[in-house]
Amino acid sequence: MTEIEAEQTRLQRFLANPLVKSFIAYSIFRAFYGMGILIVTYFIATSENNPWWYSLIFLAFSMVFSRLLFRWIKKVRAKEKTD
Repeated sequence: MTEIEAEQTRLQRFLANPLVKSFIAYSIFRAFYGMGILIVTYFIATSENNPWWYSLIFLAFSMVFSRLLFRWIKKVRAKEKTD
């Protein structure tokens, strides 16, 4: 086996690890969800009709909601794998 093939095998084993897969999935989820939250928070914070603390309440709600949403996504994915 050549050095390149050995390196690819190590990389494939690393990427096949469930912990690594979960980390990558969570990172992708947070990137897209986080960008959406930042955009909404910007519009809430710059609105003249809302007090400044509305954006803080929205961010706190978002933290809890994102954890629940990701937990639900993981549960659905696990169920699909067992079916």
